[in-house]
Amino acid sequence: MQALVVPDPSAQTMEQLQWQERPMPNLGPTEVLIKTQAVGLNPVDFKLVAAGNAAWQYPHTLGLDTAGIVEAVGAEVTNFRPGERVCGHANLANNGTFAEYVSLPAAVLAKIPTTVSFEAAAASLCAGLTAYQALLRKANLNAAQTVLIHAGAGGVGSMAIQLAKAAGKTVFTTVSKAKQAFVAPLHPDAQIDYHHEDVTTRIQDLTQQHGVDLIINTIGHADADLPRLAYNGQLVCVLATPDHFPSNQVVTISKLDLGGAHRSGNPAQVADLGKMTAALLALVQAGKVDPLITQVLHRDQLVTGLQQLQAGQVVGKLVVTFDACLSKNEDTKNAAQGRP
Repeated sequence: MQALVVPDPSAQTMEQLQWQERPMPNLGPTEVLIKTQAVGLNPVDFKLVAAGNAAWQYPHTLGLDTAGIVEAVGAEVTNFRPGERVCGHANLANNGTFAEYVSLPAAVLAKIPTTVSFEAAAASLCAGLTAYQALLRKANLNAAQTVLIHAGAGGVGSMAIQLAKAAGKTVFTTVSKAKQAFVAPLHPDAQIDYHHEDVTTRIQDLTQQHGVDLIINTIGHADADLPRLAYNGQLVCVLATPDHFPSNQVVTISKLDLGGAHRSGNPAQVADLGKMTAALLALVQAGKVDPLITQVLHRDQLVTGLQQLQAGQVVGKLVVTFDACLSKNEDTKNAAQGRP
């Protein structure tokens, strides 16, 4: 089968990625073999190219999100069968999803509703699950009415806005002026142009100087969010938490690591990835959440999509389809660079 790989530890740039012929994945007793139909692209994908992972063996197949058709199931799998449409979020320490076939634990998978496309399912995973976990696992929404979501035009931010609005919350978001038109249809209650406005001052003005009840921080620099929190406020950090816990504020600070469930060694945490995926897909099916796919690429253009993400040129989600096989004679360097 064909897979997009980091060929060796010295390959740390997009241009060094290669499409290679790789062995079919081994199928463990609790795993499901999936024929890939679509994959979602995420910033962590290009970051891993540069950073690598100590657990990798080379060549290493990239990719975290996949949607496809069950090809086979392990001996202990009873809840999936060949021919079903499924999707799931993979373990970054293992060979990934940018391949014609991928094997994933059955626990992390969810069946794709009949009215949801492979592309929409693939686009809903990493970013959507991060937003879902932040709002519906880490945060206490019963204690929050106002929510600040950073980077509202990004994959996580745009999904988080929709989930928070669906929960009936007042939502503010930080968005550059150039991307505000993209975010406007999500109906945030205010967009803050962080390039030209003081975010803290604007939040205080919007909340009658009380601060917001909940902040979803997807951008880092979490210390800057502490003055924006209300009494009993909550801060959920996708990246680093604040360097110092404030002694003069009554706040809750949470750290989120979606893929950490795979590394936890806790089967319940791994299974929760599948539960969250099923719940999120139900919201997509009901029209309450849209993964906001802005571009669908063919797999020959996968690296081009990663380069666009790396350059900050993307709003919403990029999806890559696997609807045709690469020719074995095709130039792998050209394919890796997204050229036909």
